[in-house]
Amino acid sequence: MDATTNVEILDAVKQFKLTGRLINYLPWGNGHINETFCLFCEDDNNNEIKYILQRMNIDVFKNPDELMENILGVTSHLRKKIIKNGGDPNRETMNVIMTLDNKPYYRNDLGHCFRVYTFITDSTSYDAPSSNDDFYESGVAFGRFQSLLSDYDASKLHETIKNFHNTTDRFNNFKKDLASDKLNRAKDCEGEIKFILEREKLASFLMDKLNNGELPLRVTHNDTKLNNIMLDDKTHKGICIIDLDTTMPGLALNDFGDSIRFGASTAAEDETDLSKVSCSMELFEIYTKGFIEGCDGKLTNKEIELLPYGAIIMTFECGMRFLTDYLEGDTYFRIHREHHNLDRARTQLKLVADMENKLPIMNEIVKKYM
Repeated sequence: MDATTNVEILDAVKQFKLTGRLINYLPWGNGHINETFCLFCEDDNNNEIKYILQRMNIDVFKNPDELMENILGVTSHLRKKIIKNGGDPNRETMNVIMTLDNKPYYRNDLGHCFRVYTFITDSTSYDAPSSNDDFYESGVAFGRFQSLLSDYDASKLHETIKNFHNTTDRFNNFKKDLASDKLNRAKDCEGEIKFILEREKLASFLMDKLNNGELPLRVTHNDTKLNNIMLDDKTHKGICIIDLDTTMPGLALNDFGDSIRFGASTAAEDETDLSKVSCSMELFEIYTKGFIEGCDGKLTNKEIELLPYGAIIMTFECGMRFLTDYLEGDTYFRIHREHHNLDRARTQLKLVADMENKLPIMNEIVKKYM
């Protein structure tokens, strides 16, 4: 996606129902998909009002109408729940600012699409937890997200990225790319290929349970990293889940599992020294406690019982995706060195093996908080 020009930003700002006049704007955050800016406005009494302006990446999210329909549906539902619970809907959910012609986004003459949210004051998002308390609070926040949306009909949501966490589909795509091996790279990763192929039943484990009715379809966030939570600057409690672009129908276990994959690992996602890679049971327990508390009884017993499988399968899926991209020639995930995606795959698969060995411990931790 090419960079947004100053002229485009100023044009976009004029299209929305903003309070006050624009004084300044700055690039904001470190997201890799959309382009984000903070707008600094001033009202007639010289009070500062801030907004978030985003240019949506329609190369990734190809249908902005469906994308914004999802976001409006989910945030309006959250807003009603927050008000009913006596909370602050201006801080505890994202709020979309409509255009002058009452639409949720603006498309300019170049086809670029912009949207605006209110700025969530006195809060910060972090790329990594500064303490175990932060990781616990992220569990509570994503659990609360599940709780507040537990009565939302997930089937009304559009799939903004088709089959995003359909692990069965991911496994089938992996086998197709392996069969073609167009770049002759399979010889570099025979051990990793064998590891994945031996786990075909694992790939379909959760999808089978969804299809036979053992697991319910839920509203899921699908990118449950710490930096998608706004933490209150004073209390450090999670107050708002942001970045709802991948909010789709899915499994609550996937949201839990991706948080564990990313947050409970003892090593970086692309660590080359595999001896450093393991799943911390201390961090697993901290997040599990917070997530189950946040869900507030809204998950089924079967969902809670299978939470450890969510962690294993989401890690397995991610490793498989990295290896698929390596076989295809590194076309999806951005790389910064030779064999970068292969390194990432090896790290994730080592984490899978460690989780499998620790499954009895994870099961006991989950039972402790059921």
